[in-house]
Amino acid sequence: MNENSENNNTPNSNNEQNANPASRNNKRYKYKNRRKKLADSLNNSNNENPKNEENPQNNANNANSSNKKKKNRNLPAKLVGDEDWQIEIAKSIEANRVSHENRLYPLKYNNSSEHKIRITPLGGLGEIGGNITIFETNNDAIIVDIGMSFPDGTMHGVDIIIPDFDYVRKIKDKIRAVIITHAHEDHIGAVPYFFKEFQFPIFATPLALGMISNKFEEHGLKSERKWFRPVEKRKIYEIGDFSIEWIHITHSIIDASALAIKTKAGTIIHTGDFKIDQTPIDGYPSDLGRLAHYGEEGVLCLLSDSTNSYKEGFTKSESSVGPTFDQIFAKTKGRVIMSTFSSNIHRVYQAITYGLKYDRKVCVIGRSMERNLYTTMELGYIKLDRKIFIDADEVSKYKDNEVLIVTTGSQGETMSALYRMATDEHKFIKIKPTDQIIISAKAIPGNETSVSAVLDYLLKAGAKVAYQEFSEIHVSGHASIEEQKLMITLTKPKFFLPVHGEYNHINKHKETAVKCGIPERNIYLMSDGDQIELCQKYIKRLKTVKTGKVFVDNQINKQIADDVVIDRQKLADSGIVVIIAQLDKASKTLVNKPRVFSYGLVADKQDGAFSKEMAEVLGQFFINVKDEVLNDPKFLENQIRQVLRKHIFRKIKKYPTIVPTIFIM
Repeated sequence: MNENSENNNTPNSNNEQNANPASRNNKRYKYKNRRKKLADSLNNSNNENPKNEENPQNNANNANSSNKKKKNRNLPAKLVGDEDWQIEIAKSIEANRVSHENRLYPLKYNNSSEHKIRITPLGGLGEIGGNITIFETNNDAIIVDIGMSFPDGTMHGVDIIIPDFDYVRKIKDKIRAVIITHAHEDHIGAVPYFFKEFQFPIFATPLALGMISNKFEEHGLKSERKWFRPVEKRKIYEIGDFSIEWIHITHSIIDASALAIKTKAGTIIHTGDFKIDQTPIDGYPSDLGRLAHYGEEGVLCLLSDSTNSYKEGFTKSESSVGPTFDQIFAKTKGRVIMSTFSSNIHRVYQAITYGLKYDRKVCVIGRSMERNLYTTMELGYIKLDRKIFIDADEVSKYKDNEVLIVTTGSQGETMSALYRMATDEHKFIKIKPTDQIIISAKAIPGNETSVSAVLDYLLKAGAKVAYQEFSEIHVSGHASIEEQKLMITLTKPKFFLPVHGEYNHINKHKETAVKCGIPERNIYLMSDGDQIELCQKYIKRLKTVKTGKVFVDNQINKQIADDVVIDRQKLADSGIVVIIAQLDKASKTLVNKPRVFSYGLVADKQDGAFSKEMAEVLGQFFINVKDEVLNDPKFLENQIRQVLRKHIFRKIKKYPTIVPTIFIM
């Protein structure tokens, strides 16, 4: 009965309230008055120190100071009056909001334009490779990385491409040092060419300096090693207007670094190439704590690797390749031939480790592979007994199941050891049907055709080839989207400059940054030559400086002139026509039939008809030519070129190179 009575009382009570409008009005007035008092209290606490109203952190401090004055602050909530309790909750919410904003945007209210810094990429944007960036104040400048890139199929006879150093020449008196992030070719490959013209101190980790030293030896620059300045990570180096710290980062090469570049304008973080590998081969994961330290201090700008900006999730650890190697070695009865980037020493080290597990001797073939591996061993980054190695001419002395060959050529380079093995041109190693080939690398954009050609040669020789069908035979050294997000949230930059990659890569990286809370107006998508000015207040493009590419023949380590490469492209596209003729100046008629040679334009069986046609066009030209033209041999040749090129284009839709030789009698 009591329970029923209680249940019956509830609706009766509600009915009484609903039936009494005055009661409802009193209740509304009570809550309205309470909200007004709450608002007035918040306004009063926020206006206690009007001089600091621009900084929410000061407001939060004032609010906390006001809270301390309240008598009931330490009482349990149930003993505090309704009005005080709601005021305390509101103030706590506001204080936490301000705390989050100051934590996530530590430089939001720093808007000074007193100190400025300029950033100018001369390579590495809108492309893969060729990385070089200049950081510049009014007094000093540093260069970060001097890398090379690879040619595409139209650059005939070109082995490597290096940046144009025109802007360096203009500011060379301001440059204080060259700063290296890591030892990949796209970051150090152009250093010896640079040092043939300029000499500045090179600050880098020991491995990077060791690999640059090898290059200097090849180029006859041994004496330039006096400029080497080996660095320690977590140590700050004062270089002109810059204070620089190398921060350990994981990548597909040992001893890679991010950079913290401190200037009066603020701190800039340059990630270099990176991924966040939690289980690296050497046991040294990325120094995320140091990155977070600078994030807490306030980072003015982040320059971050964009190469894998389309790849979802996290990039797999380098150590994930090991089990795949183990699986392949366990079932292979013949030789194992593994090819990868010569600088990916941890990949090479894993292959050698599993080769030793299955009692194989190791033969390293390829100059760059040998040089990089032995340099890494000499510097103590990896430990291997030299007794495990054999020379290429000793391979035949061992059974096939006792041999591991580690070689270059994963990009299909025609001069590489793997290519020469595949085409049966190597002096000591011939591909056998029992061989197991492992290509533990992904084709660099532009090299797909070359890699495919090598695969075809290897398969025709009967060998088994493990390439992309094994999902974990190769892992990237670059951060995927989630790692890019982590880098942004750790460093919390005010401004963001995505770098390293084609335009679509940096644009995608921008989208990721916006999702992480960086305002779109604080992001700039640079191209090579764009000079960006930064200060606490703004980011903007000042101007565009001259940039370009220099073509190099790596066989002789010399530059190829731009016009030579252009001529080769024209010859490959449209061919060449050579004409030798004699002219009777008096009658303006040809003496005998002119000789016409064409290459790359018409088929051999059409040479006769083509030659006759060119002779007719040339004869008609001389009938109408003016006398003054015949007195200027160079002008005459140019006129002949124009007439023949126009005629050929009408017939064949090509503009061949025309080489006329006219003897005037």
